[in-house]
Amino acid sequence: MTSRKEKLVMSYLCKVCSGKKTHLISPHEIAMSASSKVVLTVAEIDEIMAYLSMENYLDFVVSDSKNGYYYCVTLKNKGRTFLADSKKQRKAFAMLVLRSVFLATVSFVFGVILKAIFKG
Repeated sequence: MTSRKEKLVMSYLCKVCSGKKTHLISPHEIAMSASSKVVLTVAEIDEIMAYLSMENYLDFVVSDSKNGYYYCVTLKNKGRTFLADSKKQRKAFAMLVLRSVFLATVSFVFGVILKAIFKG
């Protein structure tokens, strides 16, 4: 996934569609769920849904009704594991940062010790 908006939409879809085979969702519901963090237009949501479908996260069909249109969304395997995968990625990134900080600290201490040995 490339953008924050795509991740927000996918997170919302995972929460709403969990345990269900197919779920009807309006673009306005998606926009409202992400409104506290970003502003999404219906056109952007259409593009994001097409991208997520192309990337094999979900299948969707647009369904018209008198109140507008809805997405009939079915999560694929990659979409069902999205939340767990993103949690693993955050954990791996945190471990990488901690390891880097630890190695930098050890390297600094080792340099100070060597400097003290060879100076005196």
